[in-house]
Amino acid sequence: MTALHDVVPALERPDLQPYTYVRRELVEPDWRRFPGWRDVTEAQWRDAQWQRVNCVKNVKQLRALMGDLLDERFYDELAADQENLATMSMLVPPQMLNTMAPDAAPRDFTDAFLADPVRRYMIPVRADRDPDWPSHPHSSRDSLHEAEMWVEEGLTHRYPTKVLAELVSTCPQYCGHCTRMDLVGNSTPQVQKQKLLLKPVDRQDRMIAYLKRTPGVRDVVVSGGDVANVPWPQLESFLMRLMDIDTVRDVRLATKALAGLPQHWLQPKVVEGLERVARTAGRRGVNLAIHTHVNHAQSVTPLVAEAARTALEVGVRDVRNQGVLMKGVNATPDDLLDLCFALQGEANILPYYFYMCDMIPNAEHWRVAVWEAQELQHAIMGYLPGYATPRIVCDVPYVGKRWVHQLAEYDRELGISYWTKNYRTGIELEDPDALDRRYPYYDPISTLGESGRRWWADQD
Repeated sequence: MTALHDVVPALERPDLQPYTYVRRELVEPDWRRFPGWRDVTEAQWRDAQWQRVNCVKNVKQLRALMGDLLDERFYDELAADQENLATMSMLVPPQMLNTMAPDAAPRDFTDAFLADPVRRYMIPVRADRDPDWPSHPHSSRDSLHEAEMWVEEGLTHRYPTKVLAELVSTCPQYCGHCTRMDLVGNSTPQVQKQKLLLKPVDRQDRMIAYLKRTPGVRDVVVSGGDVANVPWPQLESFLMRLMDIDTVRDVRLATKALAGLPQHWLQPKVVEGLERVARTAGRRGVNLAIHTHVNHAQSVTPLVAEAARTALEVGVRDVRNQGVLMKGVNATPDDLLDLCFALQGEANILPYYFYMCDMIPNAEHWRVAVWEAQELQHAIMGYLPGYATPRIVCDVPYVGKRWVHQLAEYDRELGISYWTKNYRTGIELEDPDALDRRYPYYDPISTLGESGRRWWADQD
């Protein structure tokens, strides 16, 4: 029999736990390790305009930055991907590029850069893609059918009480897995992008008019693209008009730039404007939040933490993270938990959602199967505070966000899950079967057994 005083607490035996928490201080990698930024000062680095001007947009600029760090094999793979597979053009701010391969020695840099999780989704190369099934047969450019649900240009009314307002079709950075690849960014050899046609002021007027005549909408996600690319006076004016509508109770600003270009959110004119908006929201009882998009712990640096805390200090109620679950980036329990602890514990950013990567073209190498997402949700439970434990969700076409355990039926052999819903989207108000229908979602074919892969090959 063991006496109580003889029991060794589990926290003193971390080897017994599947995951061991170790607090890690945030670090800003030294950008001077790149030959092209050897003489860049800290003042320049903190300057938002310098960051935007020095974004890497093409192979020539990447070569100038990297000097001899990258081998030709990397550039060959990058060129092949951009010519034949990429759905997003290259646009990487210095802040984000600086978090790639932060500790690599020059002699090992190419291999470290190729293996880097942030590089994998910001600067994809041909070797990353699934060679057999780069796209799922059911993939589509607007995989969530958001444009079908536009009630005004750029205003998606998908959920009963919520709308998505796309104010702009550009971002400070372009992610390879972008779910809005049909609209956002420059055209690529593979994708001729759709365009917003109205002038911004006319688009915003129509959005406001719709919300005034639709009192059932209480929650507005202001997005794009990225709201960091909306000129601040224009964005502030739109937000103030939103909060003049009595029925609007939640306003969320969607910006990956909090992580990719935190310098933008630290500009005095933006901070002062955000404080005006936050004070107005507080007076009117509106919940104002910022939703950002961080996919790996490497991206959480002191500047990102400073930007998040500054937003909270001036009165923004919450800063939350909506990551995307991607193989090669974060689809392991350790990677997810490391990221969540960096966000929650060091940057005051609440881990909120991890979306399964959507079924856009050429994204199969990133996507995980539903059963893999279920296992990951199970693996991360119990380590974080309950309120900071993110939900892993599947955004099912024509359904919306569903926790990964909410499926109605699952054919694991063929990788087809079926989902139901409890509301009609804006295009189904007259559809009597919308609430009884089962909506399919498809696992990556590479995750299936031999019989499943053969079945899909026969269908194709």
